[in-house]
Amino acid sequence: MIDELRASNVALIREAAIEPADGLTVLTGETGAGKTALLGALKLLVGERGDAGLVREGADALVVEGRVVSAEDPEGHIVRRRVAADGRGRVELDGHMASVRELAEGVGSTVDLCGQHEHQRLLTPATHVELLDAWIGSVAAQARQAYIEALKEAQDAHAELERIRDARRADNTRVDQARFVLARIEEVHPQEGELEELEETLPRAEHAEALMLAAQTAREALFGDEGASDKLSDAIAALEDAARYDEKLATFAETLQSALLDIEDIAAALRDYQDTVEFDPQTLDRMQNRMAQLQGLMRTYGPRMVDVLVKQQEARELVDAADNNGELEEAAEKACEEAEVHLKAAAQHLDEVRQKAAPRLAQKVCDQMHRLEMGTAEISIDIESLPRDQWGPAGASKVEMLYRPAEGMSARPLRKIASGGEVSRVMLACKVALGNADGVDTLVFDEVDAGVGGATARALALVLADLAKTHQVIVVTHLAQVAVMGTRHYLVRKHTDALGIPETEIVELAGEDRVKEIARMLSGEISSSSQDLARQMLEQAQQSDE
Repeated sequence: MIDELRASNVALIREAAIEPADGLTVLTGETGAGKTALLGALKLLVGERGDAGLVREGADALVVEGRVVSAEDPEGHIVRRRVAADGRGRVELDGHMASVRELAEGVGSTVDLCGQHEHQRLLTPATHVELLDAWIGSVAAQARQAYIEALKEAQDAHAELERIRDARRADNTRVDQARFVLARIEEVHPQEGELEELEETLPRAEHAEALMLAAQTAREALFGDEGASDKLSDAIAALEDAARYDEKLATFAETLQSALLDIEDIAAALRDYQDTVEFDPQTLDRMQNRMAQLQGLMRTYGPRMVDVLVKQQEARELVDAADNNGELEEAAEKACEEAEVHLKAAAQHLDEVRQKAAPRLAQKVCDQMHRLEMGTAEISIDIESLPRDQWGPAGASKVEMLYRPAEGMSARPLRKIASGGEVSRVMLACKVALGNADGVDTLVFDEVDAGVGGATARALALVLADLAKTHQVIVVTHLAQVAVMGTRHYLVRKHTDALGIPETEIVELAGEDRVKEIARMLSGEISSSSQDLARQMLEQAQQSDE
């Protein structure tokens, strides 16, 4: 919901700010005071295109700033829009540059400008199925999930069938090429991990003689005649003999004794290593030939062995598809038929859930329209089956809300409603019936009270109050009956500045100031009797809210 909104140099507004309530916020004022300018600022906040014509005369640019929060995100988003007099615009979202589209898809998706055809989600038929499913709840969610899974299963089955058919339709040249590739690779018969093993063992085999000689030379130097071990033994004996006269030499003798033991261990290990190194010309030749074979495959079908194995699998699939006499295709066709049966059943179940609920939702909307004294006007929800090739994630049918202006007249799409006031009241009825299911936090109503008076005005006020229990509602109104229901009340008025230029200001009303505005709305003038009535209406509104 909109936590705050600030506008600078928007039409007749030099500087203005509002902080809408969580529930119902009302905007009142005489015709021409500048309420349209405030609505223009709201449009910019939710991601509509900037219009240089909104820039206040004499100003370089307009600026609209706002903060939009939600229960899930109490910190919300900070929005800043700037539109220069030359038409250039700038969007900032949480301090970062953003596009108008990003703003509309993010912040804009939480706000509906009801009565403004250009920003009303309910006027878009594509949203009607989402709203119906949301209103139904978990039953629709489960049925739709089952349908989506069945649709994915059918799509995968058809894709596999098409792949097999493409393979079978492959020309003889492709098949022959695949046969040649498969035969060439399978002749070598490469194994996964074989190359890596050869790369590790082949160097040892190629240099076996050198490795054996190195081990033997080292061992003889350590443990042969006159080798290091003999010399160490002589040194140890000399030190131990002299240690009778100086004990410090005993420490040296012990250290050398430890070193002698290490040399003996190393000499034993070198002997064992010699035993593991075997120079076998036949084995070496076999390993070198195998490496050459694998490298040849990689030069032709690589550059890596994994690429060779992929080409082998692709060639095998193509050859198998060409050789199996249609068995794979028959199996794939059967899988498609089974998937389609499953999908048809899931689609039928989803349609049944929607068809059962649609009249109940439509009746709830109609009940609200009757509260609003809209005569015999009705809302219906049409569910029309689609051809199989048009089935999508939303289902196998088209769901659309239709509006019948009066008994005996034809139903038509909501977007065809011409009257702004009529649109607003239909939207209001829909919103109340849908409750939280519409997925929108904030509703802004303009022209909702056009042509309304008497008992209808009171009914309209009560419906708006009901809607404000589930949404943040901002309404521009000329009806005192609506104005008294507001949790927060702003007056939009126009005056002339020191230079004689008209200027719109917006002020929050409370106490006697609000009483006076309600009195003006009641009778066109502020008299003691109209003020008394205004106080009475405000008290009644407060009591009804409690």
